[in-house]
Amino acid sequence: MPTETVLITGASAGIGKELARVFATDGSNLILVARREQEINDLAEQLRNEFVIEAWAIAADLADRSAPQEVFDKVEALGLAVDVLVNNAGFGQSGRFERIETKRQLDMIEVNVSALTHLTRLFLPGIVARKRGGVLNVASTAGFQPGPLMAVYY
Repeated sequence: MPTETVLITGASAGIGKELARVFATDGSNLILVARREQEINDLAEQLRNEFVIEAWAIAADLADRSAPQEVFDKVEALGLAVDVLVNNAGFGQSGRFERIETKRQLDMIEVNVSALTHLTRLFLPGIVARKRGGVLNVASTAGFQPGPLMAVYY
């Protein structure tokens, strides 16, 4: 079986960074996507050296509505096929709804919902056509419960 290629969003820190290490340990090649260009480049280099895998870094801010298409286009330009899409990027903002900037709230929806949906729509047809791989959506249990001071996140 050929080596799988895994695209992970929000890969520069936290759960995304740890998932990158897990997939690298299993020998998967990685496409790492995150806002912080230096961190994502450093991680790609580290994982290439430590696990002898291929790893590409794509700096993208998924709060930008055009970012999912740009990520997809860069992957296509590299000639890569994504076997596993890990939609991990996300963030929350605590505070009174009326005091949090509208842009911040809309960015949260863009990253947590819209970008995830758009990336899945772009990459899933190839996964289905190749009859291998899948999609992992990382989410918070907050999606199943109400909570104070995080109206948009919950």
